[in-house]
Amino acid sequence: MSRQLFYFSVISLTLSACSSVDNKRAEGDFDYAKKQESKAFIVPENLDKPAAQREFLISNKINHQGPVGEKMDVRAPSLVLPLAASSRIVAESNDAIIWFDKVLEDKDLLVFIKNSLISQLMSDNVSYDTIDVSTSSDNNLKGTTEIYESQWYHNEVETGWLFTDVELSTSMRFRYEFHLKPHGRSVSLKVSLIDYMKTDNEGGTKTIDPIDKQRAEMAMLNEIVGQVDYNYRLQQQENRLMRANQKLVTIGENKEAETAYVVEMGLDNLWDNMPIFFEKHGFIISDLNETNKIYYVDFTKPEISIWDSIWGDERPVVEVSDAKYQFVLAPLDDKDLKTSVSIYNSDGEPLPLAVLERIFPVMEAGLSFRNLY
Repeated sequence: MSRQLFYFSVISLTLSACSSVDNKRAEGDFDYAKKQESKAFIVPENLDKPAAQREFLISNKINHQGPVGEKMDVRAPSLVLPLAASSRIVAESNDAIIWFDKVLEDKDLLVFIKNSLISQLMSDNVSYDTIDVSTSSDNNLKGTTEIYESQWYHNEVETGWLFTDVELSTSMRFRYEFHLKPHGRSVSLKVSLIDYMKTDNEGGTKTIDPIDKQRAEMAMLNEIVGQVDYNYRLQQQENRLMRANQKLVTIGENKEAETAYVVEMGLDNLWDNMPIFFEKHGFIISDLNETNKIYYVDFTKPEISIWDSIWGDERPVVEVSDAKYQFVLAPLDDKDLKTSVSIYNSDGEPLPLAVLERIFPVMEAGLSFRNLY
């Protein structure tokens, strides 16, 4: 029993020693902090004094009240991390501030960043208050300013095994200041710690070390930047899914009321991409008329080998006869948002609706240019 008690005591002492380590402070031999300044070098009167280089002189204009030895905070400085798209920091600034530039043209930038803040507060189960919303015409503060303040963030450190006890309790409140430029394409976010309370075994305090204050502000700002980046990625995913599911190609009519494919793409853009479509579907360009936007092509149905079938490399086949065709492109609206693709046979007759419907699954995917890369 005495041996077990001894082992238990050793373990307890080890745990208590580990828990008392302060990662903020330096460790080691601090005898250098007690050294006295050496006396000035005295040159005898009968000897020449050696030349002194003033650029190597150490000035006495330093903070003698600053921490020395084991009181020195050795943690790496906190930094604002511009992880989100088109975010940038303010050079040589000690404030927790970051700028965002517009990325999504169909989204209000200030609303998007503010919603990211609200999402972060909600995930932390912390509410907020609106302090000020104003617009200024002053040259220095020109634009829109919005200020919000969070309620208390609480954090407790418990110790013990069977019976726990709160060893450390900290509470913080933050202010979030948005400033939107008049053009609406740049917005800044500044985070400030406005209230602080700490309670531990030594009592309570409302004063925080300046370094700890800066670290708390930057940590909070980086959390919001991470949320902005996450929201950007969600929006990009939604846009990709929308484009993937969007019907860019339909069957309609050209301006001559002939049956044709209607592609939601500008004329020049579609014209430049048509060679990619031809190459992948067995069409060979024999001639073209760029002025009238006409491709003259020869079609030969691609042969699919048994190995293509086994490995799944067979290309989608356009089920039309081997012959010569004309692909005529023409704009359908003044805004150049839609283009008609009319297909004519060697006799200059448009392919009938039944043929366009039969080959539509292959043409729709091909003229949408999906899965190209």
